Amino acid sequence: MKLAKHWDVKDEKKQMVQCGLCPHRCVIAEGKIGICRVRQNIKGKLYSLVYARPVTTSIDPIEKKPLFHFLPGTESYSIGTVGCNLRCGHCQNWEISQTGPGDIPTLEVKPEQIVKMTKESGCPSISYTYTEPTIFYEYVLETAVLAHEEDIKNVMVTNGYINEKPLRELYKFIDAANVDLKGFNEEFYVKGCGAKLQPVLDALRIMKKTDTWIELTNLLIPTKNDDMKEIKQMCEWIVSELGPETPLHFSRFFPMYKLKNLMPTPAETLSQAKEIALKSGLKFVYVGNISTEKDQNTYCPKCGKLVVARSGFGIVSNNIRNNACNYCKHHIPGIWE
Repeated sequence: MKLAKHWDVKDEKKQMVQCGLCPHRCVIAEGKIGICRVRQNIKGKLYSLVYARPVTTSIDPIEKKPLFHFLPGTESYSIGTVGCNLRCGHCQNWEISQTGPGDIPTLEVKPEQIVKMTKESGCPSISYTYTEPTIFYEYVLETAVLAHEEDIKNVMVTNGYINEKPLRELYKFIDAANVDLKGFNEEFYVKGCGAKLQPVLDALRIMKKTDTWIELTNLLIPTKNDDMKEIKQMCEWIVSELGPETPLHFSRFFPMYKLKNLMPTPAETLSQAKEIALKSGLKFVYVGNISTEKDQNTYCPKCGKLVVARSGFGIVSNNIRNNACNYCKHHIPGIWE
């Protein structure tokens, strides 16, 4: 266990505390846990139950996160614990995200060990992923600080459900983040994810003001969040609030967890969403979880030439030099080296 950060005493006499890590702001009685299942009130103090207790570690292509404008062709040392602060019915990692400590086996790997193993692996980055890294905040923060001391970059793969104070503290050390914007419908967030949309939008605005490179993912689920009017509204919001050069990844849904009754996302839906995004002004729009390699490539928005060709999670060719298109010298936003 690790004494948690970002909480306050709610009722000293009753030993009740309030967690300030995410917008749920759970009020937790003595002996109880928060919505995330991994932060527990023990005798009037809040503790993290998953500090240095990853359920898995792995080495993944950075493109798998997905991050397409961040160190392309490299691998990232990836870690995750049990627990999550959302309850998405479509979660692909529900076996670990929708459970708590003690329910499945975990490892014991301290932050300095993660950094050491990352260096030994030759990976230039560490990704905090698989579940929601916000809920293993203390573990991420301490690892990220040590990683930066060793010139290792830090990546968050996150739902963006985090409060401003912990966000600003952590993102001083986060080099890139892929934020899963679940949709642009409050009802879908509440009923489908157990959360609210506005706090995610607020967090994205704050992230944009940091030095963190931001990419977005939107999983399109048939009948749930695939309304084209809402997709247009979402894309226009991204252009207005985050900028037209923010990469957006539309991802294909496959039936799983509580939504096994639905069909996979039709290819036409993904194509239509991409077209809407481009017409809305976004310059870098990708489609994933479906075998259309053209939709995985990066094209220069000025001359239209293919600058990064991808196949699966691999790089076929990279024609970006000094952060610019090698053909017309137009600046291509991202962290390329």
